[in-house]
Amino acid sequence: MFSKIVVALNDFPESQRALRTAIELARVCNAELATVSILGDLPAYMSFAIVVDPSAPNTMKEDRRRAHSELHKKASLLAQEHGVRAKSSIVEGREVQAILCFLKDERADLLVIGLHQHDFYLSRLWSSVYDLAQEAPCSVLGVH
Repeated sequence: MFSKIVVALNDFPESQRALRTAIELARVCNAELATVSILGDLPAYMSFAIVVDPSAPNTMKEDRRRAHSELHKKASLLAQEHGVRAKSSIVEGREVQAILCFLKDERADLLVIGLHQHDFYLSRLWSSVYDLAQEAPCSVLGVH
């Protein structure tokens, strides 16, 4: 049914539920599993932080990259516990476009994403989910 499953990771609980679903699907379908997370743009306030500490943006970016790496490491261990090998990637760029490029490059046939039920930026979130669903070169599974 599916041969290449991609799951989008972040530090929200919904993402962890999506990961568990993707692992189970990969196991049942004997599919490849890839995890991806987006190292997005730094917040706007970083322009003020540069005045105080010019190295602040680099430090923050490295901290975020380390946190993403830890997230992928835990995901790989969880996948291994269920007999699935996961390839992990951290990509840079705007959320939707970065994931779309990754899906095309990986030739994925399923994207699994966690749906955030309570989010301050709910309209932005649903806009991103809608854009992904419309533009993705593969099927999209949203997990609550």
